[in-house]
Amino acid sequence: MKHQIFLLNGPNLNLLGQREPEIYGPYTLADVEEICQTVATEHGVELVAHQSNAEHEMIGWLHEAREAAGIVINPAAFAYHSIPILDALQMCQGPIVEVHISNIYRREEWRNKSILATAATGVITGLGMDGYRLAMQYIVSTLPQSSQTRSSQTRSRQTKPRRTEGSGRAEADAQAITSGRGKRTR
Repeated sequence: MKHQIFLLNGPNLNLLGQREPEIYGPYTLADVEEICQTVATEHGVELVAHQSNAEHEMIGWLHEAREAAGIVINPAAFAYHSIPILDALQMCQGPIVEVHISNIYRREEWRNKSILATAATGVITGLGMDGYRLAMQYIVSTLPQSSQTRSSQTRSRQTKPRRTEGSGRAEADAQAITSGRGKRTR
């Protein structure tokens, strides 16, 4: 059975590319899913992608993801108030990476505190679409070596930042952004 990584996007992210492009950029939700699917395909894992403006749907998907290889979640506004989503995240066994496209610490004060971060293995904020790619790479790096492709094994042993074609910036090592390896500890 293939490992599954869940990609969950919260409210209003269905309007990426239209909503405040000066903050969130020109990219669409389809672009986010394509970035994550590329990493998943490269490493032989299955991507399960969902977006919802409804809290109960997000909770249902988190219940499905309890035993998944990992979760990449951009909770959007759910990050600031949703105790039910926090409870559902705490039931999940694999690594969880919370992603925010914009830097929540450089925006309105009320955005500075994600209550969901307490359930996350790590948080990536302010790196735009690269945050999703780095989150996926981190989760893949926590999988047993036998489930990764030969090229991903080689890349995981590299220690220096590397440049990707067309990115224009050095890739940060996903380990430097997240707080730990493998299963979360409380």
